[in-house]
Amino acid sequence: MTLYETLVTQTQMNYSRYYHVYASGSTPVKLSEKTPLPYQKQIQEFARQVNEADCIIIGGASGLSASGGGDFYYDDTPSYREHFGKFAEKYGFKGAFAGMAHPFDTRGEFWGYLVTFLHTTQHAPIREPYLDLDAILKGKDFFILTTNQDTQFVKIYPEDKVSQIQGDHRFFQCSKACCDETWDALEPVEKMFQAMGEGTSVPEEMIPRCPHCGAEAFPWVRGYGNFMQGTKYEEQYQKISDYIQKNSTKKLLLIELGVGRMTPMFIQEPFWSLTCSLPDTRYISVNAQYAFLPRQIEDKGVAIQGDIAAVLKDVRAEMEKEEIRK
Repeated sequence: MTLYETLVTQTQMNYSRYYHVYASGSTPVKLSEKTPLPYQKQIQEFARQVNEADCIIIGGASGLSASGGGDFYYDDTPSYREHFGKFAEKYGFKGAFAGMAHPFDTRGEFWGYLVTFLHTTQHAPIREPYLDLDAILKGKDFFILTTNQDTQFVKIYPEDKVSQIQGDHRFFQCSKACCDETWDALEPVEKMFQAMGEGTSVPEEMIPRCPHCGAEAFPWVRGYGNFMQGTKYEEQYQKISDYIQKNSTKKLLLIELGVGRMTPMFIQEPFWSLTCSLPDTRYISVNAQYAFLPRQIEDKGVAIQGDIAAVLKDVRAEMEKEEIRK
């Protein structure tokens, strides 16, 4: 088991033990009682930490995409209506994930919904917070860790700079995980989406199948299927583990963006653990709902509660202003 997967596994055990605490929107970790810096000071500190870091790890989660308009997963938002409107009208779904759990009458209808989901993320433009983050990271040595499956980061950066530990909407796997293989989802999704047209069902003969056992294919993603934790999965953990081990003695900055209370075990708490254990590591988090900063790292971290898109835009402006002064 790689270094980072070990950290995740340890946190998962803690999550199971204190599930009721996490489910309430809190954390069992003792938090700092220090008064947070004023917002502008937090922005300046964010910019300073980026400038002084030797290397940076970004932990990007769902809140990052949501802040840029990718907010159709859980709620009946305008973006949900834009992309899933015909399904919302027909079934009364209130968010994309609601449709994934629905018992459709036919497999063609299920795949019509699934294809809409995949086509939406595969073809989404790079969202503004990602562009601002890219500008903030300009000229820095950095690595991306993400639980997002929406392909935003891999639209900007090469595969070797990104670990997608929860899967990727660009790939299919066998729904029964009969083999340790993934294959392209882009072309079949496009063909099924075009064949569906204004309807809500895909021709069942177009449903992709495993070339080995004949079972239906399924997106290579955790959350609503038999997620295959094989070679591709291990490669994601190996990349982030290698980066940490290579840079563990340097000035390492961990930036957590948009982690929710359902998945603190993949980015948030491993970042806390690394900040605590590595002497020259610093931590910054940005979240719209809360500002959790553990007492153990209160002198090594900043927790900003605010809209991620606005914070990243303000940090970018602060760094560009500093660059002009030089």
